[in-house]
Parts: sequence; C-alpha cells; structure tokens
Amino acid sequence: MAKTALVTEDKQKAAKPNALVQNTTTSIERARTFLGDVRAEMRKVVTPSRKEVQATTTVVLVTVFVFAAFFFVVDYIFSNGLALLMGKLVGPQ
Repeated sequence: MAKTALVTEDKQKAAKPNALVQNTTTSIERARTFLGDVRAEMRKVVTPSRKEVQATTTVVLVTVFVFAAFFFVVDYIFSNGLALLMGKLVGPQ
C-alpha cells in the first residue's frame, strides 16, 4: 500500500506542468492562432482598381479644397468683424 501511494504521488508531480512552461505554451498557441487569423483576414483584402483609386482621390481633393475655402471665408468674416467691434469699443489707434 505504501508503494502504491508513493508511485501515485510521483505520477501526480510529474504530470503537473510548471506554470512558466504552461504560460509559455499557451502564449505560443495564442500567437499561432492570432497569426492564423491575420492570414485568413489578409486573404479577404481586395486591392482597389486604378479607377477606384482615382475616383476616391478626386473626392478627397475636392472636399479638402471646399473646406479650405469655407474656413477661409469664416476666418475672414470673424477677423474683420472682431476688428470692427474692437475699433468701436476701444477706438482707433
């Protein structure tokens, strides 16, 4: 009976992995799973055609110029309005 208990205790110690080894193994498995998922997602990526890129670029450039003009007009109105208001409140200098 004593030998059986001793052998069972040794098997339990041998079967129980070290926490560092277990964490490393799970980290490697998680990294492998992550890289597999990345590869699967990269297979879904479609490169746009030249026509699509040109159309998108045109939209972006037109939008940038429209907003630039809008902010220029708003800035001009505010700066002249503020100058006029300060001129009336403080007086000419």
